[in-house]
Amino acid sequence: MKFSKKYVFLGLLSLATLALLFFTPLGPRIRAKVSGLVAQSSAVVKTKMQTPLDTYIWELEDMDSNTFNFEAQKGKVVFLNFWATWCPPCVAEMPSLQKLHNAYKDEVTFMFVAQDEPERVSKFLKKKSYDLPVYYSKTQRPDVLTSKTIPTTYIIDRDGKIILAEAGSTDWYSEETRRILDNLITAE
Repeated sequence: MKFSKKYVFLGLLSLATLALLFFTPLGPRIRAKVSGLVAQSSAVVKTKMQTPLDTYIWELEDMDSNTFNFEAQKGKVVFLNFWATWCPPCVAEMPSLQKLHNAYKDEVTFMFVAQDEPERVSKFLKKKSYDLPVYYSKTQRPDVLTSKTIPTTYIIDRDGKIILAEAGSTDWYSEETRRILDNLITAE
C-alpha cells in the first residue's frame, strides 16, 4: 500500500502535536490555554433545585497548618472551589478566580480546596503570584459538596443553600458572577 506524501506529512504532524501536548513541559500550558479559551460563564441553580447544605461539619487546614472550621462560615456567603495544579481547566480559570478574590475578599469567604500536594501547590501559587486562601480537607466534606470532577465550584448563600454549582473551567470574573455575588452580599 502506497501513501501519498500529504498523508505521511499529516500523520507525522499529528504525532508531533500529540508528543508536544503530552510529553513536554509545554503540554500543560497549551492545554490550560485551550481550556481558558473555551471557558464558559457560570449559571445560577434554579430556585427549585437549590440544595441546602446537609451539614457544616467539615474541618480543613490552611497552608500554614492552621485548622479552619467550615462551621464558622454559617450565615456567610461562601465561594468554594475544588482544584489541583495538575488540572489544566483548574489552571485556566485561576486568573479569573484571583481577580474575583481581589474584588470580593472582604465580603465573601473564599475557599480554594486543593486536591494536590501542599509543596506543589505552594510552588504553583508563588510562581504565578496568586494570593488565594488554600485549604486541605482534614475530615470528610459535606456529602452535597462531593463531585467527581475538578474544577468544581459552589457559591453558597447565607442560608446555606447552594446557589451555584459549576463543574469545569469558567470565567469567574464575568459580569454574571459578580451580579450573583453582589445580590447575595446585599440580601438579608
